[in-house]
Amino acid sequence: MKGDEQPHSPQKRAALLRALWYRSRKEARDDAEAGRAITMPTETVVPPLQQVIKRLVMALVVLVVTIVLVYFDREGYNDNSDGSVDLVDAAYYATVTLSTTGYGDITPVSDAARLTNIFVITPLRVLFLIILVGTTLEVLTERTRQQVRIHRWRTRTRDHIVLIGYGTKGRHAVQTLVGQGIDKSRIVVVDAQHKAVTAAGDDGLVAINGDATLSETLLKAELQRASQVIVAPQRDETATLITLTARQLNRRATIVVAVREDENVPLLKQSGADTVVTSSSSAGRLLGTFMASPPAARALEDLMTLGSGLDLIERTVTPEEIGRTPRECGDLVLAVIRDRKRLDYATGWHTQLQPGDHLITVSRPGMDGAE
Repeated sequence: MKGDEQPHSPQKRAALLRALWYRSRKEARDDAEAGRAITMPTETVVPPLQQVIKRLVMALVVLVVTIVLVYFDREGYNDNSDGSVDLVDAAYYATVTLSTTGYGDITPVSDAARLTNIFVITPLRVLFLIILVGTTLEVLTERTRQQVRIHRWRTRTRDHIVLIGYGTKGRHAVQTLVGQGIDKSRIVVVDAQHKAVTAAGDDGLVAINGDATLSETLLKAELQRASQVIVAPQRDETATLITLTARQLNRRATIVVAVREDENVPLLKQSGADTVVTSSSSAGRLLGTFMASPPAARALEDLMTLGSGLDLIERTVTPEEIGRTPRECGDLVLAVIRDRKRLDYATGWHTQLQPGDHLITVSRPGMDGAE
């Protein structure tokens, strides 16, 4: 992912400028359709009173600049009432000029004053009017900016994580991913409920509103370019359809599915899921562990809850650990991952760690396993 993220590369800047200047009919239609379904992360909104005060200050700055320009060139202006222009007359002329009232009682007569009006005061007048009608322009600008954000996001998104279903399971999955160091910009949420999509946007995630069993919805999430897919809907039959569609669109992505019943696991495996997690059986095992040994169950819950005390993490072996055995590492190693195969406690504890190995360790939050 990091290798593909080059937002400031010349090619991507050129593509963005091209999108602002010209888009084909198909690109415009696709962006418009995506804009209706895609919710970008919620940005900080300036309160209305602050916006009004900001615009007033900007308008006053433009007015003061115009007054200064007119006053310093007052010899080039003529006041029909007394023939001279003082500070009050300069303020009066700047006000009626910027507001396009233009009574004509004070006029520029010298070449310098007229050139200043053409090249300086007229642009200031336009700027002043833009500030006055800033609300309307802000709406238009926001629409354009939203389209640009969506277009840029669709262009840049590669090897991301698509999370289908932003319920309880989905939200906790995101919390765990973020806690493991995954940036929120790499996570895309798909949910059929507008309320869930809005919540995902408020949480800083890109979210797609639509039926995830349809290819067109998953294509809006750029699932065909994703590296991982998490399927966590409310119903098992929906999870099966989503998995089939996702696997058809992306043959290389790792698909992890959450279902309620054990009997649906073989069907999900046949549909293309790499890993199937059964929520009901997992909850049942945890309940049984609580009844048999509450302290052991609490320790297990701590391991499953990132940041609660003990964290179960995967990390790469450090240079200092190469050549050592897992027992000699600074933290507790539960398993060694080598060439995508897991060497557990029984088989891997007497082996020497090699470059490229990954370790499944138990550590405290904030601790470096290479201590």
